[in-house]
Amino acid sequence: MAAALINIDVSDLEAAQKFYTAAFGLQPGRRLGPSVLELNGAGVAIYLLQAQEGSSATPAGDRRRFARHWTPVHLDFVVEDIAVAVEAALAAGAVQETPVAAHAWGHIAHFADPFGNGFCIIQFTSIGYDALVTD
Repeated sequence: MAAALINIDVSDLEAAQKFYTAAFGLQPGRRLGPSVLELNGAGVAIYLLQAQEGSSATPAGDRRRFARHWTPVHLDFVVEDIAVAVEAALAAGAVQETPVAAHAWGHIAHFADPFGNGFCIIQFTSIGYDALVTD
């Protein structure tokens, strides 16, 4: 079985550490050289990777940008109390893009971190995504 790692490109490693530890209670782990920091506490390691704006992000020549951008892959942080988590994310510097919305499976709100990366905060009901099962 494969393991998953999460890597987040950021333009300022120290500012990113402050944001992710304050917003989600993650704990700094190992420093892997001057431009990589491991964060723990999310059930999977999250690595903050410092990279310069405009640097090459792919062999095809895509360039990194830290303005708000869309990518189909994003992080969802599952929390016990969405109101408390939203407050913490905003206090840490997140930009809230949608109000908290209710669904059969729980509540969700969409955000961007200070580096333009999108993420969601989710609070599941007791049955969570099982509310969507149609089998």
